[in-house]
Amino acid sequence: MSTVASRTFKSTPEREAAQTWRAIVDLLTQGKTGDARTELLAVAGVAASLIADQAPKDAAITVTCDGPRTRIYCLYDDDAVEDSDTNETALGFDPLKGDWRVSLPCLADDLAWVQGALKKHSNRITARDLNAAVSHADEAAATAAQPLVFDPKGFLGS
Repeated sequence: MSTVASRTFKSTPEREAAQTWRAIVDLLTQGKTGDARTELLAVAGVAASLIADQAPKDAAITVTCDGPRTRIYCLYDDDAVEDSDTNETALGFDPLKGDWRVSLPCLADDLAWVQGALKKHSNRITARDLNAAVSHADEAAATAAQPLVFDPKGFLGS
């Protein structure tokens, strides 16, 4: 069983969908510049569209890597304004360590065009029907053959 971290971001109307994606990218890249940030920002328009459609309300944006899995949800309408269930705090580990992948939930009617648009920018960032879980093959690929190593700095929050 792998470790899972969960975060919940406020979105519309409190924050525009594009701003929500940028906040998610900031969390995932831990404020660092580099290839991962560039790749995540390259799909900003598509990701913002999915956020605007409220796809990540009940179906998580799922990030797998050589470490723990990260699930990201968004709050909308009154829930976004109230802010009581928001958790946008930094993660105690690198969510893009090693062979990382991001799976975005998508409405079934939009899945074909979204997958095509994402593929133009990234092989690591994909879309799935919001009613489908992230496949075990995706999880296995992200965590295959990685020994469990205790990282006290990550555990204690530096």
